[in-house]
Amino acid sequence: MDHRLQGAWKAQRVFVESTAADLARKHALPTSHKASTRLLVGRHEWIGLPLLGGLPWIAKTDTGARTSTLHATGIRVDADGTTVHFRTIDGEGRAIDCQAPLSRYKNIRNSTGSAQHRVIIRTTAVFAGGLSFPIELTLADRSHMKCPVLLGRRAMAGYFLVDPQSDYLLGDLNDFLNTSPFPLP
Repeated sequence: MDHRLQGAWKAQRVFVESTAADLARKHALPTSHKASTRLLVGRHEWIGLPLLGGLPWIAKTDTGARTSTLHATGIRVDADGTTVHFRTIDGEGRAIDCQAPLSRYKNIRNSTGSAQHRVIIRTTAVFAGGLSFPIELTLADRSHMKCPVLLGRRAMAGYFLVDPQSDYLLGDLNDFLNTSPFPLP
């Protein structure tokens, strides 16, 4: 084999009517466990948080982030410590006032490496195609970020595999609105 060749391998997505486990056996690839069914998601996906209101948000999938985060400002916890009040923006950039039950507090190390003491809420996440499940979200000011929601690896574990070169593999906004509890605008 000539090791002086310059270039790169290009991976192409091709649908085959075989499971991942069958393909691994066919090509003698090592597997550590029986393959399970997971949805392929892109770098960005539509996510709805119906208990918080507003239209769906664009979420950035981030396997480097352990926890998921929702953009929030004016975070205030009731005196009894059970409810969190905050302001966020919906998918069209409109400010919405939200409240959610307080799940807990946690120190989170942000992308710059500094630790922040954050509020964590528990709510329901809805995706295009109707998939929904409980999710924990830390609240932080993400106004300087492009996406108001960061979907971390704990939320994705067991549900998704990430294709970092693609976006909106679960469906576009119209698919989302037609298969979720959100009404069409």
